[in-house]
Amino acid sequence: MTNRACLLAAPILAVALAAPAGAKEYSHQQYFEHYEGTRTCLSCHEKEATTFFHSQHYQWKAPAAKLVNARGMQLGKINMINDYCTNPVPNWIGKVSNERGDVLAAGCSKCHAGLGKLPSEKISREQLENIDCLICHASGYQRDVYQNADGSWEWRPVLWKNREGLDSVSKRIGAPTRTTCLRCHAGSGGGPNFKRGDIEYVLANPPRDYDVHMATEGTNLQCVDCHAGAEHKIPGGGTDLAGTEVPETMNGCDSKACHGPAPHPAEVLNLHARRVACTTCHVTDFARTDATNVDRDWSETLRDEEKAKFTYRSRTEAGVRPAYAWFNGSVYMQLPREKVRRNAAGEIEMAVPQGTRAEPGAKIQAFKLYRATMPVLGGKEWILPITTEEYYRHGDMNRAVREAAEIFYGIHEAEFSWARTIRYQGIFHGVQPSEKALSCLDCHGRNGRLDWKALGYASDPVLARMAAQRSTK
Repeated sequence: MTNRACLLAAPILAVALAAPAGAKEYSHQQYFEHYEGTRTCLSCHEKEATTFFHSQHYQWKAPAAKLVNARGMQLGKINMINDYCTNPVPNWIGKVSNERGDVLAAGCSKCHAGLGKLPSEKISREQLENIDCLICHASGYQRDVYQNADGSWEWRPVLWKNREGLDSVSKRIGAPTRTTCLRCHAGSGGGPNFKRGDIEYVLANPPRDYDVHMATEGTNLQCVDCHAGAEHKIPGGGTDLAGTEVPETMNGCDSKACHGPAPHPAEVLNLHARRVACTTCHVTDFARTDATNVDRDWSETLRDEEKAKFTYRSRTEAGVRPAYAWFNGSVYMQLPREKVRRNAAGEIEMAVPQGTRAEPGAKIQAFKLYRATMPVLGGKEWILPITTEEYYRHGDMNRAVREAAEIFYGIHEAEFSWARTIRYQGIFHGVQPSEKALSCLDCHGRNGRLDWKALGYASDPVLARMAAQRSTK
């Protein structure tokens, strides 16, 4: 029986395919008999697959309306260079093993919702069948990378040889959960919480004082409650995600659906909310459970004997106090094929929030401040990627940079130097309840956490006002 016929015969098959008494029932358990890959999903959901093909989660790029230097380009992970794992294209898929046979890496496509092929801008049956619906929609689904007879690689369910087990998992279809989203978003950058700083695995089931929104004894929100979109277009962005596919719907606490522009009973706090982002006070620190990467030096090769791999010099921190800057919703990001732009300290500005105290719409926002050392192309001064995953095996950085430069830019035997970079990353998760939020003296005391001069003030405005009042008496 075909999947389509099975769907049409669902009422007849209901008894045969029904779950045992007392077992949890899933929405799709009666719609098909055997899962035969993405084409099983396409038999009913080709329209949904088409919208997903055009989404940022599949293309890994989108219109970059919030970037002040985007010039109308579609930008994202696939065609940008970052200072974590640099770029996915030279590191897409495969198994990199050490001399012991331990798998060191399987490619950046591990967190792409596809089965191993690079996304194409042109839609095709091959591209639609490359979509891995289960990675987001099937509870308990797991996959691994396998090599085909022709030498190519692809992602397959770990149960691909176990028809009964795969059929069971593939019918557990539902909306993405916190656990589903964290599978990729908490592990990006090479380790648990390495990259984002505020997206930790604990968010799957956090205590209320860790995140009042996602705690089961709190609001028990799922990621898709805030990042809900139509046709697989997900709102949200931050400060260092180039593409924004729903720029007109940016997530914020002050929307009518959430807390509104005046969330506090005390008017003095509502005055603050007009110029201070909610997370600035309600996320007092981040990386509370898993330390986050704050500095990565790709220029220095180290040997990790325990894991039998080469690696970079790295520094991680836990319980990190955020940095603070004005943010008006726009960002400058370093683009490929453009001469690097440096700040006053000589650091390449990979992602820098825009905004000043003088702008009425700007707010003081909390950030993770991340620095790295990255290769820069001689002469042109373009930022360069690295074949990071192969580098873990052979430890030859010159080779890793030149291989990536050839793949990404088409430049043979690239000459390069090293430069420091800086990246501002917005802190939005791990929102604490009011009793754990910052108090007045945390910012306005003599040892307050804000750098007032960097924010455009001569000094702490409250202390200055108090001093002025005393002088007039």
